[in-house]
Amino acid sequence: MSSLTEKDRPIVQLLLNAGTCPRCILRFCCVGSQMLYRHPHKDLMKDLQEFLKNNQGKEDTVCLDGADPPCKRIRLEHREEGADDQNHNGAIPQIPSADNGSAAMESSAVKVCNVCLGILQEFCEADFVKKVCQKVNSADYQFTSFVFSVSLPPQLSVRERAAWLGVKQEMRNLGLPLAKDDIVQLKEAYKWIIHPQLSEELGVPADGKSLFEVSVVFAHPETDEECHFLATACPDCFKPAKNKQSVFTRMAVIKALEKIKEEDFLKHFPCPPSSPKKLCDALEIQCNNGAVFVAGRYNKYSRNLPQTPWIIDGERKLESSVEELISEHLMAEFKADSFNFSSSGREDVDVRTLGNGRPFAIELVNPRRIRFTAEEMKRLQQAINDSSDKIQVRDLQLVTREAIGRMKEGEEEKTKTYSALIWTDRAIQKEDIAFLDDIKELKLDQKTPLRVLHRRPLAVRCRLIHTMRSEYIDEHHFRLHLKTQAGTYIKEFVHGDFGRTKPNIGSLLNRTADILELDVESVDVDWPPTLAD
Repeated sequence: MSSLTEKDRPIVQLLLNAGTCPRCILRFCCVGSQMLYRHPHKDLMKDLQEFLKNNQGKEDTVCLDGADPPCKRIRLEHREEGADDQNHNGAIPQIPSADNGSAAMESSAVKVCNVCLGILQEFCEADFVKKVCQKVNSADYQFTSFVFSVSLPPQLSVRERAAWLGVKQEMRNLGLPLAKDDIVQLKEAYKWIIHPQLSEELGVPADGKSLFEVSVVFAHPETDEECHFLATACPDCFKPAKNKQSVFTRMAVIKALEKIKEEDFLKHFPCPPSSPKKLCDALEIQCNNGAVFVAGRYNKYSRNLPQTPWIIDGERKLESSVEELISEHLMAEFKADSFNFSSSGREDVDVRTLGNGRPFAIELVNPRRIRFTAEEMKRLQQAINDSSDKIQVRDLQLVTREAIGRMKEGEEEKTKTYSALIWTDRAIQKEDIAFLDDIKELKLDQKTPLRVLHRRPLAVRCRLIHTMRSEYIDEHHFRLHLKTQAGTYIKEFVHGDFGRTKPNIGSLLNRTADILELDVESVDVDWPPTLAD
């Protein structure tokens, strides 16, 4: 609906008298034309004044839009006398005079809107838009579009309900219908106004699917307590929650407003609401870029390097980790706030990862830089590899969030190849271990190892040793190459973990066996894609 009609006259008159701003009046008149809301505040006020001055019985027009796009006008329509034109007493409704409209216009021009608390007034102006854009530009983000979000004070929902009830009561007195669902939401109207201004100032389009978010958080301390009566009327709607400073969240207030009876609301809150003394405060102007994901494969050559920081009871045990050696370079280049590291399985601190390496992915949270060429990624990979002889990275590349799922699938579904150096207490000959080469698809029952019981639930897991190949060294040592189901505890398969893994190398050889060294030779997950050197 892009025009005001005769039936909107009492709404305009009532809200102007109550101190409502022109844009909120358009909202309550269900005007859906975005262009109308973008007109200057003073022009809208003048147009509404002209609307109220026009004779009721005369069809007239008042221009609200410019020449481009095509002009849309406020149009006064003739009304036929009938049942809808009568109030409950059977009389023709009397519309307030134009003189009253002028007085209302003059008084409300200087007031803070009693519904939006100034958000559709001061915070739609060019000065505020420039302030937002200065914040964005100073944060030094890379972006090609933006999505704008706004956080409103919860009491705005209370004031909007009060204004609607006031309008509803007025329309009921005049015998006219009113549907609340048609009212334009404040957030929607605000975005209609501010999107084109931000887009022009930032030089990029607004896009609801953009990963770059510009957000504004509004507050209005003067009216903070206006929600409190709802807690008495609907106490079950306001329950303390973690990370919430107040129980009066926007969602809790909306839930209570849906539940409270109309007559109870009218007892506690003026309808329409009174005008506040001060405007809203823009508490925060924030920018946030969607996460960027980097994947690759790493080799670990040290037997004294954990995959992730090794901290026990608040005390750091080793100075670095695979995660940190890789992420510190990515964090610096992408200028991210933080990161999350994940991989296809993990190796112990004393286990090397050889072969083509272990797949990993790093989520970089709120990065300032998001665009990298293939050549830049190669240079970043080289910088990581030059920084330490403990690890090497290959196939470093940008990936999507969805693609990481392929890596996680491989943790349980794929196979892994190991090389274990084994010691036995009693002397062995080559023929004593040769039978291991003939064992295929050996089924294991592995109770949660004692060494990880503090962080993993007690359970018995069935695992498979697909193949084994022995390599005799001397009377007490041999090397065993194993291809296993992902998730198999290799150390426990060798020494038995006090009988918690059955069968095990010790029981198969009928002697005590222990593992001296373990290497991961391959992780058979076909991800991420191999890159050309």
